[in-house]
Amino acid sequence: MTTTVVLAEDEWLEREDAHTRRMRAWTEPHRQRRSRGEKHPVLDFLFTYYSFPPARLERWQPGPGVVLAGRAASRFLDRPGYRRTAEGVTLDLFAFSGRIARTAQHTLSLLEAVHGRRARLDCFGLHEWAMVYRTRPEEVRHAQVPLRLGHAGTDSVVESLDIRCGHFDAFRFFTEEARPLNRFAPTRQTQRENDQPGCLHVGMDLYKYAHKLDPFVASELLGDCFALAVAIRELDMRASPYDLSAHGYSPVKIETTEGRAAYARQQAEFARTAAPLRERLIELCRSLLDTSTSYSSC
Repeated sequence: MTTTVVLAEDEWLEREDAHTRRMRAWTEPHRQRRSRGEKHPVLDFLFTYYSFPPARLERWQPGPGVVLAGRAASRFLDRPGYRRTAEGVTLDLFAFSGRIARTAQHTLSLLEAVHGRRARLDCFGLHEWAMVYRTRPEEVRHAQVPLRLGHAGTDSVVESLDIRCGHFDAFRFFTEEARPLNRFAPTRQTQRENDQPGCLHVGMDLYKYAHKLDPFVASELLGDCFALAVAIRELDMRASPYDLSAHGYSPVKIETTEGRAAYARQQAEFARTAAPLRERLIELCRSLLDTSTSYSSC
């Protein structure tokens, strides 16, 4: 069963404010760009591919096992999944069932499989190159951004290096011509066997797994996963074939030996940073599922 902690009103209001301010460092610029009709080739991904609304990202949730004391806590009763107790307002763990419980079980299965594996650091970010391989200029996803080496130079890099992408959600965006060049043929069904902690997309996906547990995830954990996803996404695109200098990003030139070594070093560091976040998500899923089982047997 989940241990209960009672937070005084001033304490949880401070945590709420800190989380909101932290997330607005990213959500506010995103809103401003969107109001001007501007696209950002690096950061938009975090609000489109990961479809958690900015307002929800900013909104603080205490997570399970926390009771919010004080009069201000009453506003949480307007949200789904909360109830009042003698001590204050808390998440109603009886609401953890159905779809979200199945999501937690699936998430736990993926996280546990990845957590026990050794990081593989030999893909060098070639998935982004494979997504533009043998395309015409109008077919490139970020058509507003030039390719550093042009189309011919990009194709040459893809053909000269060994593509080793094992992540399905990257592989599915490869061009038809690039898919046979990949050493692996990942599918959704083999994701549990293929995902590994050195993969940048596997690290970014910790944010996806966290937000899918909303509201049964503490916003501090959600925010940590989002911040990691931002940092990983920046490396992901700096190592891509795009020239992002106009957006303030220097390239990681994976077409060179030095660039591939730099990519692998940063990849390893992200794997180390992601490991404790993955542990926290595993612990959360286990706790929620154990508590749900206990409630259903009462």
